[in-house]
Amino acid sequence: MNQNLQYTGQALTEQFEGCELTAYQDSGGVWTLGYGHTAGVTEGMACTQAQAEAWLTQDIQWAVAVVNDLVTVQLTQGEFDALVDFVFNVGSGSFASSTMLRMLDAGNFAGAADQFARWDLAGGQVVAGLLRRRIAEEGEFNE
Repeated sequence: MNQNLQYTGQALTEQFEGCELTAYQDSGGVWTLGYGHTAGVTEGMACTQAQAEAWLTQDIQWAVAVVNDLVTVQLTQGEFDALVDFVFNVGSGSFASSTMLRMLDAGNFAGAADQFARWDLAGGQVVAGLLRRRIAEEGEFNE
């Protein structure tokens, strides 16, 4: 079911991505600017807050498309926004093969919501920032 919903949860993504107005190298050595924007970013670049928000609006469109394409059940706006933020953070492949998506497409919304908390690890360790993000996504999903 392609619902073609539009993302209205940019504030959620902004909160957890954080914004840097001066280019920096991320943990993988990739030059990054704004809310995780990497396309065309080089050392010494800077941007305004407005540019960072515009880039995020553009950059998140692939996650919007993934949720619209893969989810086969009708979603509320809150569910959609939570899933877009989740996909933006974990990637399309992880979402496509997830128990969360299988439960959701089977109509088990409560079971799908419970899956958010399972995605709080990096390197096999619980990461407090990821846990906070998953709790916020689950809250948005359940609104």
